[in-house]
Amino acid sequence: MDAEKGTVRVDAWIWSVRLTKTRSMAGAACRAGHVRINGERAKPAQTVKAGDEVRLRHAGRERIVVVKRLVRKRVGPPVAAEAFIDNSPPPPPREAVAPAGQRDRGTGRPTKRDRREMEQLRGH
Repeated sequence: MDAEKGTVRVDAWIWSVRLTKTRSMAGAACRAGHVRINGERAKPAQTVKAGDEVRLRHAGRERIVVVKRLVRKRVGPPVAAEAFIDNSPPPPPREAVAPAGQRDRGTGRPTKRDRREMEQLRGH
């Protein structure tokens, strides 16, 4: 096993410690250039070892974690939290996110006038 040698594939590790929901999402993030190990862009098969800094851009925020423990199989949240040190910036507060326009239920599709007013509010 690679975990016994001291290295694990980065896509498997990201998925194992629950930074992504699926392994395929972890691999896709690596291929898209959203994963960096110690500042270098990582491919899915690149190995990660204890002490490495992993940066992951996922779901609209950047996660910065330092590998404490190598895990190959997906583990529960309490065990996953012990596998890395989270140095990520805090997520933005919910109020900072612009609220989406809400329409009353059952009012149907917006009219052309409604759409123009919404575009004007958005600044288009």
